[in-house]
Amino acid sequence: MSIEVIGVVGAGQMGRGIAQVAAEAGLTAHLLDVDMATAENGVEQVARTLSRRVEKGELSADARTAILSRVRPTGDYASFADAQMVIEAATERFELKAELFRRMDEAAPEGAILASNTSSISITKLAACTTRPELVVGMHFMNPVPVMKLVELIRALQTSEATFAATRALAERLGKTVITSLDRPGFIVNRMLIPFINEACFVLEEGIGTPEEIDAGAKLGLNHPLGPLALADLIGLDTCLAIAEVLHSQLGDDKYRPAPILRNYVAAGWLGRKTRRGFHDYSERR
Repeated sequence: MSIEVIGVVGAGQMGRGIAQVAAEAGLTAHLLDVDMATAENGVEQVARTLSRRVEKGELSADARTAILSRVRPTGDYASFADAQMVIEAATERFELKAELFRRMDEAAPEGAILASNTSSISITKLAACTTRPELVVGMHFMNPVPVMKLVELIRALQTSEATFAATRALAERLGKTVITSLDRPGFIVNRMLIPFINEACFVLEEGIGTPEEIDAGAKLGLNHPLGPLALADLIGLDTCLAIAEVLHSQLGDDKYRPAPILRNYVAAGWLGRKTRRGFHDYSERR
């Protein structure tokens, strides 16, 4: 299957990043959100990202215009009528994703692949919400999508070989390196990452070190490009908590229990970069 047109459900950071890399690879991307204004805001964010690359000399103005012409904002699932794949990139809650998959299933043409960018939720369960389970697959991009080279592919029990092959081919066309995971909570990347971030939260809560010291320890002592608390702020503390809760509930081991400080920050609305406050303060940063 040749994929030339995709739909993306969710114009947040992940969704618009997926639409951007698809457009850069020459695909048309219909970027959908709850209404046209929200979708248009997502496209405006893509435009700003591309403009910064033009200013740095990494991209020509003509290329920026061509890429943007291929990202089409929409508030209507009917826009997916010509898509060969629809990718869901919504908040990490099963009930929400299940409803979106039912709507994607109704709107997408026969034979179109339905993919989820979920970072922890069962692809097999999402596939069971549709009338085309053999065409459902997990396609977990890393954040930020235009920068990170990895895509984690997850095969549901129902996923066909043709679906998996077409999804791998698309990821490689987008310039990504592919790893494959069994359909298990957290898959490969977040099964390792979220316990690390969560343990950093416990270290902070116990007063063993400050956020700056904890992050410096990881950067300079473990050679990580970003410390765990700064990375949590980038991902979104609400997303980190949601994944930790999936790991804890599905695997049943207390080593995955979310740190109370993480729960409290989410309850306070301190979600990281997107709210200008998380484990670090972003109020003065652009």
